[in-house]
Amino acid sequence: MSEDKPRIGVAMIGYAFMGRAHSQAWRNAHRFFDLPLEPHMAVLVGRDEQRATSAARQLGWDAVETDWRRVIEREDVDVVDICTPGDTHAEIAVAALEAGKHVLVEKPMANTVAEAETMAAAANAARGRGVHSMVGFTYRRVPAIKLAQQMVAEGRIGEVRQVRAQYLQDWLADADAPLSWRLDKEKAGSGALGDIGAHIIDLTQFVTGQRIAGVSGMLDTFVAERPVAESFSGLHGTGGTERGPVTVDDAAMFLGRLSSGAPAVFEATRFAWGRKNAIRIEVNGSTGSLAFDFEDMNVLHYYDATESTETAGFRRILVTEPDHPYIEAWWPAGHGLGYEHGFVHQAVDLVRALGAGEDPTPSFEDGLHVQRVLDAIERSSAQHSTYTEIGD
Repeated sequence: MSEDKPRIGVAMIGYAFMGRAHSQAWRNAHRFFDLPLEPHMAVLVGRDEQRATSAARQLGWDAVETDWRRVIEREDVDVVDICTPGDTHAEIAVAALEAGKHVLVEKPMANTVAEAETMAAAANAARGRGVHSMVGFTYRRVPAIKLAQQMVAEGRIGEVRQVRAQYLQDWLADADAPLSWRLDKEKAGSGALGDIGAHIIDLTQFVTGQRIAGVSGMLDTFVAERPVAESFSGLHGTGGTERGPVTVDDAAMFLGRLSSGAPAVFEATRFAWGRKNAIRIEVNGSTGSLAFDFEDMNVLHYYDATESTETAGFRRILVTEPDHPYIEAWWPAGHGLGYEHGFVHQAVDLVRALGAGEDPTPSFEDGLHVQRVLDAIERSSAQHSTYTEIGD
């Protein structure tokens, strides 16, 4: 521990896929970045004490609890990091905020608009007591995405005219892939829509600086029944002979209007064979375009329409220079970053905001708006893709 920096104690609830990524971030944020507070991995929470103890030992947590209610009472805990399925987010987050703990919660913030509204209200009340909260839309912290946001804000592509955004995966394309909690509406809220569609909603709003004002949606479930999982790790598991229903969407397609009136096209699916984690966003403006694909995450493509047609073309920007966002703390130019680095940057931004007594972003209010967009897409799809405005 640094002698001249106070600790900030972290409790993490959940230790599976997201818990592993968050743990790596908490271990490394202060080792690469100059932070005002030093994260202390105080306690990991899991319902199964034996498994939680094993995970804590592997991931670097000092202690283990099996009840999150005890954790929010601990004096050595300042931040509660929620990495559990969506059906538990609201209860834990509200209780933690009321107990005076800062909160980081994985996306989507909640399973319903009503839950998200309760969480946002609790966050607003807590803010007056100096207690802060943030939603984990981690892809905002990819350096190339942050650079794209800066370039749009600087007017490098002029007025935003249209957006295309996709999130394509294939881990459910096999009809015999087993059921997990992500296929249970009670636990997950929705399927591809909330799991990965929420990310491209947030990225579109982040990069353009605009909110989605209305949508026309279409949801599909291709496989209605799957083997019940006997074991699961990450996104993959082993199924038995028993089968159970899929109660969420497999794919979501929707049109949207940004607050400026610009149109946007979205697609989120977990059935795109060959696409492992293809997050794609292209923004076309009045004087240029920007394009990004997470499967080539260290690169941003930029077209400057003000150049002569003789030499005009998409420019491939390798986002690994020290003056690019977040990069100066890492490796020499050309030595690219990976998936895990976005989580480190998330921890860095959160700790810096807390050290300055400022609200981190994206806020619970931002998370609530994304939840309203998700809800509007579901309602639109149920009404034959009727255009549905987003209320605030």
